[in-house]
Amino acid sequence: MTPGNFLIDIIDDGLPLLADLGGPQPSDDARRLLLTIAQQETGLRARYQSSPATAPGPARGWWQFEQGGGVAGVLSHPRSQALAKAVCDTCSVVVQSAAVYRAIEGHDLLATCFARLLVWTDPHPLPTTATAGWDCYMRLWRPGVPHPDTWAGFWSIADRTVSGNPWHS
Repeated sequence: MTPGNFLIDIIDDGLPLLADLGGPQPSDDARRLLLTIAQQETGLRARYQSSPATAPGPARGWWQFEQGGGVAGVLSHPRSQALAKAVCDTCSVVVQSAAVYRAIEGHDLLATCFARLLVWTDPHPLPTTATAGWDCYMRLWRPGVPHPDTWAGFWSIADRTVSGNPWHS
């Protein structure tokens, strides 16, 4: 999938739901960060870890959430908990880490909302530079094998993609 299609078809479909439920408003800064992280995690090619391997790893969805990591974190964090429940209710997913984990691989709206909610739990402002974005990614995603060499390129692609498709409220 191209970054432009991913932004419009995946991210831009999910962010308004959170706003409608009382959560963070869509913004170009959030869109850029989410697009960069999805590229970093999956190359916009895989909904499960190590795809196309025959035995998938433990992470699911475009943002590679693990059941006991990002999923459990968003469901239990004081800032995201109520919105995560509302998102689950809206998406007809049981508010339980195992159910969300199973659904997040193929449910793009749910995956986008959970990725944005994880970012929303960060006490720091949304990053506006590649360096600040990397710091945010490392704090929140805590990748087992970080790849700092690819981040700046993905940030640049995301920045150009978002600049060419600004958010329209």
